[in-house]
Amino acid sequence: MRVWGSVLGGYARSRFVRRVLRDFERGLVAFSDLERSIVEASSVIIGAQVSAGLAYVVDGLLDWHDIFRSFVSSWRNVTPTGLLRYFDNNFFYRIPLFTGEPEATRLVWPPRVRLYSRLSEPSGFKVVIPGPFTFTSMSINASKASFGELASSIARLLESEVRGAVESGASMIQIDEPILSDPDIKKDDAIMAVELINSIIRDIKGVKTILSVYFDVPSSSVYEVLLNSRVDCLSLDIIDAPKRALDLILGRGFGGHCGVLGLINARTIYDDDISRLEDIFGSIIKGYSGEEIGLTTSTWLDLIPYDYSLRKTKLLGLLVERIARSFNLEHVWRVS
Repeated sequence: MRVWGSVLGGYARSRFVRRVLRDFERGLVAFSDLERSIVEASSVIIGAQVSAGLAYVVDGLLDWHDIFRSFVSSWRNVTPTGLLRYFDNNFFYRIPLFTGEPEATRLVWPPRVRLYSRLSEPSGFKVVIPGPFTFTSMSINASKASFGELASSIARLLESEVRGAVESGASMIQIDEPILSDPDIKKDDAIMAVELINSIIRDIKGVKTILSVYFDVPSSSVYEVLLNSRVDCLSLDIIDAPKRALDLILGRGFGGHCGVLGLINARTIYDDDISRLEDIFGSIIKGYSGEEIGLTTSTWLDLIPYDYSLRKTKLLGLLVERIARSFNLEHVWRVS
């Protein structure tokens, strides 16, 4: 069996990046200088992941203000509005306001993939997009479309993003649907979410696809639906509620999908207990029959300060190495 590691999503900004962005907003820095600074800072983050032995890396998403904003800024008939807390974190996003059917003016991911994938070798480059159900649920719909119609329109635009990213050299596509962990989500909601995800990846071949759910563990009825998704891997936040996560996995398995385990706690600055995480992994692996398994952070690393996000990256790499050695697994650390 093979084991690999990958940080779930974006990173916190360093003081240098925060200062450059602030100066740009004040008109003190040119856009070209801002771009160069972001690329330099992102290169450091990519290097940290590669040196930690992670098989798939992200660029850090340092110029993304939240998971939705870059897409909102690239589409017609939608605009960012007031701030709202992002789930129960000390983090805020601007609520997208849809006034009509969204239309893309440009693609977000293909140019990023072309720029950063050459820096990620020998690791593969991962693209992260918000799932259409979460996107729609956390937006204001002032258009004439129904919830389902708007979500389908968003899915079509995200499908173009994914297709362009794959053509540009991406090695992995991750679709984030954190809202599916909310206890108020019903089975019918999960069915819609999975149908939309399946439509996004239906023509994708040759790269790994992941459905990622975090901030809590989905209910058993929702998880049952997720097992019907056509993605290659299912990623779950294990460490937020270990007992419920273990009960779910040990009872239902991963339905033939590659499991991706969110074991490194990205919501705290404190070091993780690697020995405890090995024990949790051991409980899961006993009934696991897949050919590979992934290890990741519990959520994005933008919820903690920059220096701690780098520390967590190192700890994730250490965890993958320790588990590979302890359980006699093949450590996958390069893709290209």
